[in-house]
Amino acid sequence: MQGEREKLLTLDETLHKRVVGQDEAVQAVTEAIQRSRAGIQDPNRPIGSFLFLGPTGVGKTELAKALAQALFDDENNMVRIDMSEYMEKYSVSRLIGAPPGYVGYEEGGQLTEAVRRKPYSVVLFDEVEKAHPDVFNVLLQVLDDGRITDSQGRTVDFKNTILILTSNLGSEYILNGINADGTIEESA
Repeated sequence: MQGEREKLLTLDETLHKRVVGQDEAVQAVTEAIQRSRAGIQDPNRPIGSFLFLGPTGVGKTELAKALAQALFDDENNMVRIDMSEYMEKYSVSRLIGAPPGYVGYEEGGQLTEAVRRKPYSVVLFDEVEKAHPDVFNVLLQVLDDGRITDSQGRTVDFKNTILILTSNLGSEYILNGINADGTIEESA
């Protein structure tokens, strides 16, 4: 097991072993995490929050898994939330837990319980564009405050998590703008 310092210093190399062809993304993620752990950002916010955009198969989820492995020693230290399951207004309660008096109140929410049990983890919100707009209010609170209160009144801390939102929204426009040499064409 490496110490945190060694993990951070070799993060770029470690991620490149698993994620191929995404040099700029890996570098941006690495630099953001290194800045965070150096104490340059608000210590109460998540270690990092990222929005990965692109067509299916470019490595968005793989980069999230590689981060979990590299920083938290296990790919299973990733909480994956499929946002296509949160298309309805009432689905917000599934994230943070049902209100008192409702069925499932004792169980807690999928997001809050997962992070409470694994406070050092990568939280992947997959296909975020499919979620109901009310779900974004929960996400904004987590991004802004680094914590959220679940339905049972417990505060769940996200300061040791990395939040990743993925989407393939607009990827058809990107794919249409790729030249034969693999570069993306600039358009006005």
